[in-house]
Amino acid sequence: MKKFFRLLGKAKLGTTLFLTLLVTIWTIPTLGLIITSLRTKDEVDNSGWWTAVFNPLGQQWSLDAYAHVLDGVSNKGGMLEALVNTLVITIPATILPILIAANAAYAFTFLNFKGKEIYFSALVGLMVIPLQAALVPILNVMAWVNRNWHIHIAGDYPAAWLVHTAFALPLAIYIFRNYMLTLPVALIEAARVDGASYYQIFWRMIMPMSVPALASFAIFQFLWVWNDYLIAFIFVGEQKPVMTYKINLLLGQYGDGWLNVTAASFLSLLVPLAVFFSLQRFFVRGLTAGSVK
Repeated sequence: MKKFFRLLGKAKLGTTLFLTLLVTIWTIPTLGLIITSLRTKDEVDNSGWWTAVFNPLGQQWSLDAYAHVLDGVSNKGGMLEALVNTLVITIPATILPILIAANAAYAFTFLNFKGKEIYFSALVGLMVIPLQAALVPILNVMAWVNRNWHIHIAGDYPAAWLVHTAFALPLAIYIFRNYMLTLPVALIEAARVDGASYYQIFWRMIMPMSVPALASFAIFQFLWVWNDYLIAFIFVGEQKPVMTYKINLLLGQYGDGWLNVTAASFLSLLVPLAVFFSLQRFFVRGLTAGSVK
């Protein structure tokens, strides 16, 4: 059996068939989601979505589910409002950890200071702390800040930005430092000899050369924040609902709105797919850089 799989791995035909099968398996749920969202409620209640694949002309297609989820009157703002709220949370929560972590990774890679490896090891160790374990302490800190300094953070977008950024930094710094270790040190030293400052080297050399690592982490962070429900619900609240919260509301108390959930779920897929396909050429290169150094 091992010899068979070894030969199959060497054959281009075997690889193509295996990848085709894998893609098909991963695509089936999404295909079912799209087809279901485009069918009428009667068709959905009486037959499975796969019947529309074999008999597309015999189906009654409808955009009623999309019209309902986008309707801001009957749906209390609709998915468009939730889309805006999600973008307002996701974009800063993706950019902020990239900027902060890139600076920290630059320091851990090219600057010499006492205890550098100890600090980096402690920082990497923070990745094991689950977010759920820190929710109550973070809320207590925000309440203390509001009580003593009259700075109201909880219940607004900056609260989600801060929490997402804080918990993304350990992984971001780890990925960026591994990538920066692969950059040519001689080029950095030549820039220093020419009189370039640390931040000139950082912005004009390190950041442009680190685009693959930055893009790979940006995909991870964007998808994580976009699909988040817990942080947005606790720290921002239902007054500014995100798409995950709005999708949950569409389901209804007794689960009778699941047809609308399929349409809303497909709408929520569009932006992450656009981000992934626009940055995918950097993805593998950014993650694997420095792994064998």
